[in-house]
Amino acid sequence: MMRIDKQTAPDKTLRRDTQQRREIRQVFQSNDRPLAADEVLRLAHRRVAGLGMATVYRTIKALTAQGWLVPVEVPGAPPRYEVNGKAHHHHFRCLKCGKLYELRACRERPGKLVPPAFRLVNHVVIIDGFCAACEGKKKSTRRRALPMSANP
Repeated sequence: MMRIDKQTAPDKTLRRDTQQRREIRQVFQSNDRPLAADEVLRLAHRRVAGLGMATVYRTIKALTAQGWLVPVEVPGAPPRYEVNGKAHHHHFRCLKCGKLYELRACRERPGKLVPPAFRLVNHVVIIDGFCAACEGKKKSTRRRALPMSANP
């Protein structure tokens, strides 16, 4: 019996183009923000009912190895992924829903912040706050709660 070493075996996940994998790619393309695996599953499951988390993880791993996706690391959060090839940008993290959004520009020149004789190689900025949807929920909750708290 011939034994196949997983490290040297060809990666078949990149060769098969299934409906599930097409839908996972479509989810990344249509959402234009970094996504965690559970978000991908929830969004893709709407169109592919039999999709499971294992398939999402395998596809993300294969698309990352292929270079189509890149990881976006956020301290204290699960790994997120976005489509490769975007211009330099930063991220905004909603403290309520946990979603990560892209900020299209880099306003500051970080080289100005680096001490003399230091060499800047890269920088990452993550801004924390509340997204528009969650901020709207906070405001509407406050508006509804105000009359009740006004009458003790």
